[in-house]
Amino acid sequence: MPEDIAAGAGLGIIAVFNQKGGVGKTTTSVNLAAALARRGRLPYGIDLDPQAHFSNISGLQANGGDDTLLALFQRNRPLRELLLKTPSGLELIPAHMELAKVDSLFGKGYNVVNRLNTALKAERFLDEGRPVLIDCSPLIGVLSLNAIFACQGVIIPVSADHLSAKAALQVDKSLRALETVLKHKVPRRFLLTRYDARRKMAAEIFQSLSERFGEDVCQTRIAENVSLAESPAHNQSVFDYAPNSRGAHDYDALVNELTETGFLV
Repeated sequence: MPEDIAAGAGLGIIAVFNQKGGVGKTTTSVNLAAALARRGRLPYGIDLDPQAHFSNISGLQANGGDDTLLALFQRNRPLRELLLKTPSGLELIPAHMELAKVDSLFGKGYNVVNRLNTALKAERFLDEGRPVLIDCSPLIGVLSLNAIFACQGVIIPVSADHLSAKAALQVDKSLRALETVLKHKVPRRFLLTRYDARRKMAAEIFQSLSERFGEDVCQTRIAENVSLAESPAHNQSVFDYAPNSRGAHDYDALVNELTETGFLV
């Protein structure tokens, strides 16, 4: 385990990842960032999904690959040159569909998949005490591997249905396979999203994941919520769009849980 984690300093670099789409991955990235900002812990954001939803919801649009992490791989452009400020004040490295070129251009050698980790350390991102949130591509490729190699913890959103629950098992399997290379366990939290307490299946899935993964399952569950579904269309977090909504309450509770349990600084 990395020294700063072992010392109890908390986890400063968090990847939001699942190999299945439609589970609330970007929704979690956007609203976790907003919830932290409301506490004065303004995070850095990194969008590693070529679909660029994190960027677009945050009000940013990259002009091309050179505005994204692709420039780090192609010409070693510093990360801090790629940061753009969103209307809400978040500093974010945006994504663009050209990011999808990374896999075909650079392969999957160790130096390639460790490139983001190397850059974050070289540019001393954690020295400022600001969290770094990485929104991942829903595929195990060069981009997601860079996030996993760089992060100190992974949040795995799992929508409350059986297919997503099965996908969660595959994510855990993938992380365990990577840990043989990383030489340490990757701390993780499984987060139930689109949770409807009226549905028996939702409770069963929460119980099943809890029995399998124990304390790695967040007690906070993100309820199915109209405001969460509508806010991306307005390029806003749920806190800006509907601050008194159930969605805002749930993500606020999530940050409380993650910080109180020491998962997040």
